Amino acid sequence: MKYFSHQNVTSAKEGVSCAKDCNGKASFIAGGTDLLGILKDNLLPTYPEKLINLKTIEALAGVENLDGVVRIGALTKLSALERDLEITRNFPALASAAASVATPEIRNAATLGGNLCQDTRCWYYRYPNHMGGRMDCPRKGSGPCHAVLGDNRYHSVVDGKRCFAPCPSDTAVALAALGATVEVLGIEGAKNLPIEEIYSPMGTVLKAEEILTHIDIPAPPPESIQGFKKFTVRKPIDFAIVSIAAKVNITNGIVDGANIFFGAVAPQPYRDEAVESALIGEKFDTKSIAKAAGQALVKAKPLSMNAYKIDIARTLTVELLESFII
Repeated sequence: MKYFSHQNVTSAKEGVSCAKDCNGKASFIAGGTDLLGILKDNLLPTYPEKLINLKTIEALAGVENLDGVVRIGALTKLSALERDLEITRNFPALASAAASVATPEIRNAATLGGNLCQDTRCWYYRYPNHMGGRMDCPRKGSGPCHAVLGDNRYHSVVDGKRCFAPCPSDTAVALAALGATVEVLGIEGAKNLPIEEIYSPMGTVLKAEEILTHIDIPAPPPESIQGFKKFTVRKPIDFAIVSIAAKVNITNGIVDGANIFFGAVAPQPYRDEAVESALIGEKFDTKSIAKAAGQALVKAKPLSMNAYKIDIARTLTVELLESFII
């Protein structure tokens, strides 16, 4: 690793001000489970001169209920989310997604904000500099997306533009299905965005001096059912090949609302409106589930080696939704 300075801050406002003074030459660090690997392998053409430590901001950790909206601090550890009674009782999809990330050791260090903002896992992007030189690409400012003509088995099948790396965050998929928003603090103040809107094909839309501070989740309707499921190569630790999160509202056996999001198939949590439309207005049973699952990723435009993700998405849809049948 190269040398850098390190500064603790005690508020998000102080962190934003410090980053502004660094003129884009600083990075924020909390759990560090993603950033430190990037720095060690010297993956990027630029290297931060300063790391701004956010772990010292006590106000950004914890879960609280604010009149029908549950607010989660971005510094809340993933291990805390999988055990928190408010989360496990009212948002089991998020608890399951948090519990599915990596290993217990990593979840004890990793934060929710870090999981949402982590960098891509694309193996061309992550190619270490010490093994013959880093591989430049659109995300690094120049060069082609090597996945287009290369080994793209784990890349996006929908919405890829210039870069085909999928969003790697499991918690983002669950939060999108739950209708969550995030609060982002920057030089011009705070703003709120739907969780899926913080992503673009080139990564998160956050500026260098912006900090994701909180995640807000509206209380689910009492008649709703929710869940999260993912398919991986190595079950205990891997990033998803495909994941799905769903929240389904059922009244008198009929579906009157559905949020269906897939992960690891697009640059952002991908909302599948075709599956939602096929469910709404139908009796919630194995027949309607099978029909809806057949619509999963109908807009996909897979690359040369990743069309198999469509079949996995459809299988996961059946498995997750059938688990909702009481």
